Parts: sequence; structure tokens; C-alpha cells
Amino acid sequence: MADFDFFTISELTNAYRSRHLSPVEVIESAYARATRLQPELNIFAFLGARESLLEQARLSEARWRSGSSLGELDGVPMTVKDTILVAGWPTLRGSMTVDPQQGWGEDSPAVARLREQGVIFLGKTNTPEFGWTGVTQSPLCGVSRNPWNRSLTPGGSSGGSAAAVAVGIGHASLGTDAGGSLRIPASFCGVVAFKPTAGLVAYYPPSPAGTLGHVGPITRSVSDAATMLNIIGVPDVRDWPAMPRKGIDYRSETESGLKGCRIAWSPRLGFAKVDPVVLRVVERAVSLFSDMGAHVEEIAAPLPDPTEIFRILFTSGLQALLDKLAPEKRDLVDPDLKKYLERSDPVSLAQYLDALDRRVHLGCSMQQFHQTYDLLLTPSTAVPPFEAGIFFPQGYSDWLEWTPFTYPFNLTGQPAMSVPCGIAEGDRPVGLQIVGGLHQDALVLRAARTYEAMRLERTVNGARVRDV
Repeated sequence: MADFDFFTISELTNAYRSRHLSPVEVIESAYARATRLQPELNIFAFLGARESLLEQARLSEARWRSGSSLGELDGVPMTVKDTILVAGWPTLRGSMTVDPQQGWGEDSPAVARLREQGVIFLGKTNTPEFGWTGVTQSPLCGVSRNPWNRSLTPGGSSGGSAAAVAVGIGHASLGTDAGGSLRIPASFCGVVAFKPTAGLVAYYPPSPAGTLGHVGPITRSVSDAATMLNIIGVPDVRDWPAMPRKGIDYRSETESGLKGCRIAWSPRLGFAKVDPVVLRVVERAVSLFSDMGAHVEEIAAPLPDPTEIFRILFTSGLQALLDKLAPEKRDLVDPDLKKYLERSDPVSLAQYLDALDRRVHLGCSMQQFHQTYDLLLTPSTAVPPFEAGIFFPQGYSDWLEWTPFTYPFNLTGQPAMSVPCGIAEGDRPVGLQIVGGLHQDALVLRAARTYEAMRLERTVNGARVRDV
């Protein structure tokens, strides 16, 4: 392992600028790690051609040497979840129903913004079909595995992305999140993920789950997530409800501390069944927030149980997607996805409209909640990582049961972030979720960075994943 594989983005580009490091060295190392670890971890759906990647690296090196870099991300290697368009590469979404023989000439908005900065994309990462569940496995690409323990799942549906970042294959990844798909695998893989306020990062093509879907970064540090948000947090004409640029430097906003911040801690959200191991680890993390000068109060239930609302809206989107497939392609759909939809009760138009109305009330109730509390802390998931190849651990019967802390905030559109907070027995990372009110993305990042700094001060081994 080369040390620079685990540099922060600013450390990496500072080394480029000072000529202590070349993008060619970095891409060579990243590609070598990718090819070495792919058979063990099954991270990639598609890996770029070595010579093409090295040619991009040579061009980046020349720009840095001439003082004409395209931006602060020039020459930084990254990966992209295979639900997001990257021009020149197929986007199969973990599905055998998608024809790879298409034009594939378009970048999704976030990819386009990163490409303008000179980012070098290494490849597309594995995902369950259409991102339908909280683990990463599909008939197309098989089962992905957790870098900390190969017998465990990395979570999902951005599991390939989180695993890649955890093992130093690229310095960040782009993922999507319609019910926790950024935060779940970040928690399971011991890395950072940020789901921004709905509309802050343009989303195109739209998610099958509609406005539940978000695009966001997976990184190894909070400052890198803030750097990514500075670049991708801009509007794009293809996403018509995307917010205008806010003119905030999210990275500089992370250093102000949390003195006087009003924080609610909810270990179960009032309805979740949580593994005691997770609670013990997260409770230790929450205790540090008082040391930061914040006012922390434990509360039972900040919102009513939103599971039925989410299930109706999410499964309706997936069912509509499958209904559009040609009859001969429906036989190619993941049997587990079809079983999941078959087990779900049919949804009438009246039920769907009622769920939309209840979603509005849920969002309003959380807006009221944030008049009293600046932030909400919860576990990121109800369980630590479990066996790869299954959809839920013992004691649970549905993936929504072990992800109760993530999908509520897709319904409300609030910014939410998972940061590593400890390791349970068996090399099983645990994540802390930090949730803010609508448009309080900078505050969430600041809280995460303040916690990260204090945790690193008090942790002997730091937060980086060991070499694998």
C-alpha cells in the first residue's frame, strides 16, 4: 500500500502542486489495488482501461506542472456507482434488463461537474438491481464483500462505492440514496457519507423512487465530503427543481465548533429495534458532543413511524419501473426483487395520494422539531454488518427493519450524514448519523467534522482502514 492512497483530497492535490507526487503514480497505484482486490471484494461493475486512465493522468500531470490545473480535484481518482451516468461507459444499474449496446454519451450532473475539475474516474461500482435494497448483490455482478471482514456485507445499495473508498481505491465516490443507500454502506465500511438536502445536488436521470432519491459523496474524511459538495452542489438544467447555487464554501464552514448547539439524541426514533452492540458504540460517540460544548438531550420519538409511508412510495416506484419493461425482459429481473414486490401489498391510487399527504405532514413536523433542536443524532443503522449474501440478519425479516434511521430523512428531504464512530467485535464498523434541518447542510458537516476531530484525538489508531 502507498501512503498516498489514503491521503485526503487536499493532501493529494498539494502534493501534485509541489511536484512531490504525480497523478500518474496515483492512478498506477489505484488501478493496481483495484485489480488486486476485485476478485476478493467484487467492488466493480466496470473498471476503466488502464491505458486510458494513465493517459488522463499524464495530461493532469502536465497541467499541474504548467500551473494550469482544471481545479482542486484535477488528477484525483474517484469511482461512481453504476446507477449514475458516465459518458463512454454503460450504466447497467445492476440489471440484466439494460442493454449495454447504447450510445452512453452523457454524464449525470455531478459527474459532469467533477469531470470539469479534472477528476479521473476509475470505474463503476457494484449495486443491487436498481438500488432496491440495503445490501450489494445482483444477478449481474454478484455479491460484494466488506473490506473489514470478507464474510460480511458492505451494505448497500452504494456498497461497491463504500468498499472502494474504504480500501483506498480512489479518494472519493459518487453514490445515490433513496432510503439510506449512501449512509448504510458508509456505516458498514467505516467511511463517511453525506446525503444533502433534496435538490442541492442535481439528480438526473431521476431515481425510480422519484424525489426520495439524492446524489452524494462517500469519502474517508468530512473535509473531503465538504470539498465534494462545493463542486457538485450546483444546479443543472436537466434537474428542473434543483436549487440555485448557495455560494457557501462548505469546507471552510466545518471549523467553527459546536459550542451552544442544541442537539437531540434519539437511540430508537421511537419505533426501531436496535442491536445492543450498536447502541453501546453510538452512545459513547454521543457522549463526546457535550464535551464539545453542545447541549445534548435524549428524546424518545422526534417523528411518527414513517415506515408505511416510505414502503408505499418506494415500492410503487420500483413496481412502475418493472411494469415499463418489455415482457421478455421481466424474466431477467432479480428474483429477490420480484419476491420483495410480490410480498408488498398492492397500492391503490387513494393509498398513494394519502402517503404523499402524510409525507408532507412528516416534513412539517420535522421542521417544527428543528425550531427546538439544531441537530438530531441517531445510529446510522440498527445492526452492525452481517453475513454477505443475505438481505437481513437474524431477528429481522425485512431490510427496512434494520435501516429505520435512514429512510425517514429521504421522506423529509433533510441533510443527513453517517460518520464512523467505532468498531464492534468481529471487525464490524458502526456509524453515527447526524441530521439537520432543511438547508442546514453546512451545520451537519460542521458537527461531523467537530466530532471526527475529537474522536481522532481520542483514538490511538485513527480512523483509517487498515491495509487489506
